[in-house]
Amino acid sequence: MPRPHGFTYEQHTGGTVRISHHGRPATTLNGPRATRFLAEVETADPQLVMARWTGNYKRGNERTARAHPRNRR
Repeated sequence: MPRPHGFTYEQHTGGTVRISHHGRPATTLNGPRATRFLAEVETADPQLVMARWTGNYKRGNERTARAHPRNRR
């Protein structure tokens, strides 16, 4: 399984943290959750931490889902 990539985070005034994935907003953290996230992202691999906090994990079914008629473009 490939390692997560493409995550970024921005810390805003008021203690808000916005996490994006490939430039698209993934989640916004406020208050104590934002504080816990910032502490964790400093001590571990930031990409893995952001993937876990956003719930954006690879599940193994992406290749199957891509071939489904509803997902064809």
